[in-house]
Order: sequence, then structure tokens, then C-alpha cells
Amino acid sequence: MTEPQSAIVYVVDDDAGMLESTRWLLESVGLRVKAYADGQQFLDGVTADQCGCIILDVRMPGLGGLNVQDELHQRGSRLPVIFISGHADVPIVVRAFKAGAFDFIEKPFNEQLLLDSVQQALQNQQASSSRQQSNEDTEALLGTLTPRERDVFLPLAQGYTSREIAAQLHISVKTVDLYRSRVMKRLGAERLPDITGIAIAAGWLNPLTLRPATPPEFTV
Repeated sequence: MTEPQSAIVYVVDDDAGMLESTRWLLESVGLRVKAYADGQQFLDGVTADQCGCIILDVRMPGLGGLNVQDELHQRGSRLPVIFISGHADVPIVVRAFKAGAFDFIEKPFNEQLLLDSVQQALQNQQASSSRQQSNEDTEALLGTLTPRERDVFLPLAQGYTSREIAAQLHISVKTVDLYRSRVMKRLGAERLPDITGIAIAAGWLNPLTLRPATPPEFTV
């Protein structure tokens, strides 16, 4: 998998020599890079929806790496953070990973180790973004269902037959079959298991309880 063209590797380090050498290393393998000499400067220049990853020094004057990580969380950023540090004591490493750090690499670092970590971070973020887009697309599809189509959709996804759904909704089996056909067409589903998969993906259905003992009540 290759990183998307819009992906940027942000490098944040107050050591000018390290900042420049890291930037050169990343650009030498075709990555887009933006370098910052301090944490606040970086926060002022990045947006929460940006695609890429961050190489972040732990100890810097002013706003340190862990504080930058906290601020990113508050902003809802999903950028993976790779910490680098020449003073990596255990409490700092533990705090960084508990806060969701992708990796923690000690200085001086092996160049290939850093490149491998960056590539993996970019790939993971791309996969996460794809899953998020897929979920949003699923929600949009489900939003096109009418109230009565939703009444049929969920028990259908749970595995109930048309006769059972008809009894629950107090309508005819023929009517249920009509709605079932419309639901499957609207959602682009070819088989009933596809309906179940859509419901699970949207969080409407727990895969561990596909069929409760008694059909749930549904209202228009």
C-alpha cells in the first residue's frame, strides 16, 4: 500500500541538525515533509483533519511533545504520533503509549527503523480513514430508508422470516416481502447476509445477538 499524495509527515524537533537530517531522510524516499522547531508552531500550522503522521520530540523548550499530544487529542486529531527522544525513561514511554502513541524511538535512531515506522503509521491511518468513509457511506445509505423500511430492515438483518416480521408489524407477508425487496434494492444488497453485514457495520446490530428470543417492538 502506498501513502496518499495528500499525506504529510510532520517533524517537530527543537534540534536544528536533527530536524534537517530527519527531513532529508524522509524526502529521500519520496515523502512530503513539513518541519517545525517547536510544538506551538506545529499546532498553529496543522489541522485536525490532515492526513499523515507526526514525528515528535519529547523534550523541547516551551510546549513539550507530551503536551502537544494532549492538545492533538483535544482537537480530535487522528494523526499517528511517533515519539523520538534521547532521554526515554520508562514513565515517559508509558504515558506516551497510554495516550495512544504509535511508536517510541530512541535517539540516535536507526534510519530504516524510523522509515519503517513512518510507512506503517501512514498505512494504518489510510486504512482507518477508509473504514471511517465506509461507515459514513453506510450511514448515508441507511438514512435513505423510510420509517416502515427501517421497521423491516432490522428484524430482517437479525434473521427473522417474512412471516415472523409480518406478525410483529401486523401487516401481511406479501407487504413484508415488498418492503424487503425495496430495502435490498435501496442498499444494494444481493443476499440477506448482506443486510446483516450492513446493520453490523452501522452499529445497529450486535453480531453476538443476531436473534433474540422475542422479536423487538418496532414503531413507525
